[in-house]
Amino acid sequence: MELIVLAVVIVILFFIGKNYKTEEFKNINLKRKEIFQGDLLHHEAGLLVALMAKVAKADGKVSELEAELLKHTFNDISSHFENFEEIRNKLKSLYETEKQSFDNLVILSEKLYGLTRNDYNKRLKIMEYLINLAFIDKEFSNTEKMITEDISTALKIKKEDFDRLVSTFEAFYAQQASNKATSLEKAYEILESTPNDDAATLKKNYRNLVKKHHPDIISGQGAAQNIIDEATKKLQEINEAYEIIKKDRGL
Repeated sequence: MELIVLAVVIVILFFIGKNYKTEEFKNINLKRKEIFQGDLLHHEAGLLVALMAKVAKADGKVSELEAELLKHTFNDISSHFENFEEIRNKLKSLYETEKQSFDNLVILSEKLYGLTRNDYNKRLKIMEYLINLAFIDKEFSNTEKMITEDISTALKIKKEDFDRLVSTFEAFYAQQASNKATSLEKAYEILESTPNDDAATLKKNYRNLVKKHHPDIISGQGAAQNIIDEATKKLQEINEAYEIIKKDRGL
């Protein structure tokens, strides 16, 4: 059954497709819809959501990004059932129930293994998704690591594959953090400011630079077209730098 793989692909590509690359998935039946009336803990979809609940609550809180990821997952999974509204509501209820306790973590993981025992790649992709969920707030706590390790063991994921997934996400988010720090440093440089400047000083520096490099002002001074073009480019850099700093400061 390809439902869970499809859900994983959709959500991963939606949230991190611009940066983190996963392999292409082929032969996925996008048209098939299923009707399911039983206990969702006997279905791959329900078991995935139950494990998501454990991982999302592993560090004691559910971040905004995690909540958004969960919402899209509920929608993506339920859309592949004919009784999608019923399934979506059941998945939400299941999630709320399962995030209350970690007592049945291994039992649920073993049930999921039982349904996917003949498809290691599917289990590996599920594991990738769960680890991504743990990392999505850019932190991988000891509790999150313990929970995902327990799931991985019960799903009979090879240790080297689990470690590789963790290392891949660690490297990805470390690079993101490095890029952000570099961009922020460059932004302050462009605005001729420092991280110690207060908001008023920052705004003053921004306005002064806009007046200095605004192409309309440069044009009014009788400058040549190439100078005006350079001023336009510089003004764009100034605006982008100001937005980066404001976003970082929550202004």
